[in-house]
Amino acid sequence: MSKMMEDVMRIDKPGHMEKQAMERLGEIKLAPYIEIATLLVSKGRRAGGNMFRHQLDTLAILIEYGYIDAILLKASVIHDVLEDIKDFDQNIIKKCDSDGEEVLKLVLEVSRQQDETKADFLKRIIEHGSFRAKLLKCADRISNMISLGFVTDASFIDRTANDTEAFILPMALLVDYSMYTELISLLETRQRYLETIGFYTN
Repeated sequence: MSKMMEDVMRIDKPGHMEKQAMERLGEIKLAPYIEIATLLVSKGRRAGGNMFRHQLDTLAILIEYGYIDAILLKASVIHDVLEDIKDFDQNIIKKCDSDGEEVLKLVLEVSRQQDETKADFLKRIIEHGSFRAKLLKCADRISNMISLGFVTDASFIDRTANDTEAFILPMALLVDYSMYTELISLLETRQRYLETIGFYTN
């Protein structure tokens, strides 16, 4: 994505959903992507629920923050499909609508490749990811951090908190300071929980 296009996307973020923004949101056809996302209903989450709900949570977070970019929102609805559905046919995304090619490109950008460590994956997005990819990953992590409040596996919470602090916070600083502050708050709650149960002293 060009610098000019990124700047346009930065500006295209109303503080709240005004009438014009709502009209534009209403024009975005999400149904074909939601249909794909239903493949994730059977994929459970450590915190409960399933991966389908997580996709829609991520979508809702982006809308709450004022993003009404069609490619970004469509990709958010299916952002885990390539990682979680074995041998998924990528052509299905391409054929969804005229945005399909761009949506697939973004989903690939935020999907961890088989030869990537978690750290390498997140570094790739920070260093080479598009503005949309960084935004999507931040919204994804906000959803994950909220769900982390229902997880009791302290080691998992600690790993997720460390990843958030090392990689997601710097990413959020590049794209949306409000997301950054929410992530800081969520991170602090999880670290307080670990302190309360004595995780750091064990």
